[in-house]
Amino acid sequence: MTQIGIISDTHGYLDPRISQHFASCDEIWHIGDFGTLLLADQLGEHKPLRGVFGNIDGLDIRAKYPLYQSFKCEEVNVLMTHIGGFPPKYNKDSLPLIKTYQPQLFLSGHSHITKVMYDERLQCLHINPGAAGKHGWQKVRTIVRICIDGKSITKCEVIELKDSPAS
Repeated sequence: MTQIGIISDTHGYLDPRISQHFASCDEIWHIGDFGTLLLADQLGEHKPLRGVFGNIDGLDIRAKYPLYQSFKCEEVNVLMTHIGGFPPKYNKDSLPLIKTYQPQLFLSGHSHITKVMYDERLQCLHINPGAAGKHGWQKVRTIVRICIDGKSITKCEVIELKDSPAS
């Protein structure tokens, strides 16, 4: 069983509670808009980090992280890209990737809207972890944790990073 921490749209801000929430995770997957390479390096200090670049990321991040990644985690085909849409409204670039790679798990960010949706037609779970950073219009910052056990995706948790009244 592999526990994954999923995060997106940090825009250069790494909430200190994220390390606590991802402490039990085996890997961290960042779905774009890191904001800074320093933030990416901090996330990857203690856990293996996979990531894709987002539309606000500079050349330094784009040199290290691809536009999309397709890989296998245990027995689950995974596809991640920053701007991907959601079922059934995938964007024009992600739909061909989904058809080519046939993932059981499709991850995208960009919208700052947390979504966990199953696409019955494509037999694929879509997760957008929302936004973990402070830049943007979202009222609550979020991250997601999942477990992959063989062919199963289980224990999906949406974690809200609520600000304290003093912040």
